[in-house]
Amino acid sequence: MRYCTLREEHDVCAAMQRPTLGAPQLNDSSLSSWIALAITLAVALIILAALALPADAASIPREAQRYRSVLIRSARLELGLAAPVATLAAQLHTESRWDESARSPVGAQGLAQFMPATREWMGEIRPDLGRADAWSPGWALRALCAYDAWLLARITAASERDRWQMTLASYNGGLGWIYKDQRLARSRGLDPGRWDGHVAEVNAGRSRAAWTENRGYPRRIAGREPLYAAWGRGVLK
Repeated sequence: MRYCTLREEHDVCAAMQRPTLGAPQLNDSSLSSWIALAITLAVALIILAALALPADAASIPREAQRYRSVLIRSARLELGLAAPVATLAAQLHTESRWDESARSPVGAQGLAQFMPATREWMGEIRPDLGRADAWSPGWALRALCAYDAWLLARITAASERDRWQMTLASYNGGLGWIYKDQRLARSRGLDPGRWDGHVAEVNAGRSRAAWTENRGYPRRIAGREPLYAAWGRGVLK
């Protein structure tokens, strides 16, 4: 066995104490700086991800809570105890973002965005709801549920989901157009009782812009429905 000389031991110790090239030595101060930088980058990524979401995708508008109990009561009166409250809430979110003073460029008014002609018609067929006033939150919530129920009763579909998709499309664009689209779908060998991939794919004569807006309406409501899962059941997911 060979023993190191004192000179060799000195050289080994010196070599062990010298920093290795390419491997920076971190003291406590630089390590803290790296940790702080990593935390800052992580927070920045979280903020960017949140900003990338649509403005209304992350939470229920504050105004919605004011009308929650009124909507639930109206939904059950018009559609029974099993009323899809989450679906109806998402519909109101889509229509006005719960803004009772909302007015669309084409003249739709209030929480439920009734056009003046539809508001007058609802007042005629449902005088029991009180004076037809689209700017009155109480009337608008009850009338939206009543109108959905009226449409739902006049649509035949393969499933509850299909029936509600057609009901919502009718609320947006008119029941007559859904009937025309169903007939056109049947003539093309599609199922008039199915929405996705069938009735939703045909256009019986509307402008491209109107048709695109109408087909997107049930999808937008379906996307917001989970926000209101705590309010009641939904039928679109």
